[in-house]
Order: sequence, then C-alpha cells, then structure tokens
Amino acid sequence: MRLRDVEETDLELFLEHEHDQETIQRSKFVPREREAFMAHWATRVLGDPTVLVQTVTVDGEPAGNVVAWWDHDRRFIGYVFGRPYWGRGVGTRALTLFLQRERTRPLYADPFVGNTASVRLLEKCGFRRVEKEQHGEHEHVMLSLTDDAEDRSR
Repeated sequence: MRLRDVEETDLELFLEHEHDQETIQRSKFVPREREAFMAHWATRVLGDPTVLVQTVTVDGEPAGNVVAWWDHDRRFIGYVFGRPYWGRGVGTRALTLFLQRERTRPLYADPFVGNTASVRLLEKCGFRRVEKEQHGEHEHVMLSLTDDAEDRSR
C-alpha cells in the first residue's frame, strides 16, 4: 500500500466511489453529478494549494484517496476507499502514512455517527471524540487528533 499524488485518471474511480450505494449509506454524503464532481476536484481540491490530497494504491492500483482541507479555522481530513478494500487494513495503513505528511494539529474529522467502521479507523489512528453535531437530518460525530492523542496511540 502506498500514497502518491493524484493523477487525472484517478478522478473517474473517485467518482465511482462517491456514487457507490453502500458508501452513500454509510457516509450520508450526497454524491455530485459528474460535471460538478470534476469541477470540485479541479478547483477546490487539486486547484487549492492548501489542500493535501493523496491517492491510495494497493499493488499499484488506485484504491481510494485521503484529503485534508481547511474549513474556516479548522483543518479536516476525509477519505474514501473502494469497497473491495474495506476491512483489509488499507484504511488504517493509508491514514497512518497520510498523518505523517499532514502535520497540522488539531486535525478534525466528522463521520456519520452510524459509520462505525470510519469512527473506529479514526480512533485507531489517535482521534478522540469531541462532540456530536447535526448535518441536516443526520447526526455526525466530531473527532479531533491532537499531538497528545497521537503520542498516546503509538
């Protein structure tokens, strides 16, 4: 498993991941249509120098992505992996490597409260629950990674 810079050809796969029905159910994220997705990635992800994004590869094949971005004064992290890579430790290894590159602390994540696999992944990597918040009709859990928490997770 490796991290590498995003290549334009990765975007079609990322779009597929965003439209995967099980991913939608677990994340409660509303998928974008292709044109909006590509525009978002061109301007708000790849076109923003403050965003750190990496493609996750397994045996040389793209498996997903991990991204960190600013939302006002907070730095957030998010990720999406293709379903064939779920439950295989890919997320844990990818997030561990990514967190060596993304050094901003505190770092936040806010998965849907029912996405227990994502919450567990974040907690394995040192994130701690801070609070619950509403995103529309869905409850999400806010987790934070601080230098203290990271030291305790090692």
